[in-house]
Amino acid sequence: MNTRLFFTAMVTATIFGSGGILTSSAADMHDEVDKAIKIFKQMDSSIAKFFEESTGYAIFPSVKKGGFGIGAAIGDGEVFEKGMRIGTASLKQASIGFQLGGQVYMEAIFFENEDAMESFKQSKFALSAQLSAVAAAEGASKNAKYELGVAVFTIAKGGLMYEASVGGQKFSFKKAK
Repeated sequence: MNTRLFFTAMVTATIFGSGGILTSSAADMHDEVDKAIKIFKQMDSSIAKFFEESTGYAIFPSVKKGGFGIGAAIGDGEVFEKGMRIGTASLKQASIGFQLGGQVYMEAIFFENEDAMESFKQSKFALSAQLSAVAAAEGASKNAKYELGVAVFTIAKGGLMYEASVGGQKFSFKKAK
């Protein structure tokens, strides 16, 4: 087995095999999402306008990412429309380029309008490499704007990742029963 393939397998197993939110119960997921929302609001008080004014949003409290040349990320979260929980979502990301390491982060995606929200709910939604996320910090969201109907914010939870890569995120939505 070549060294690169071995290292990629080891990073992926370490990042994704460590359990966490991906195997949690619905009650645990609610708690983790509620904590993530609180952290986003604490990190940047001006993000409240996105929670209040957006058509809807998706919160991923623990996205795990790893890579060595080729990278991947996965995470589970919950989706809200007009402030109400309406279902769950999963995130998958693939990337290629210079990257080494692993990290865990939170991600919040806000939908500006019904069209963006519907696209997400129909699992037709993907974030491309051209769309950039804003690292949530006090005041960072003050000047943030929607791009293509969405605004994306992240908060690093841990790990170390060196990266200059291109990739995209794909989402799948499951309506609450």
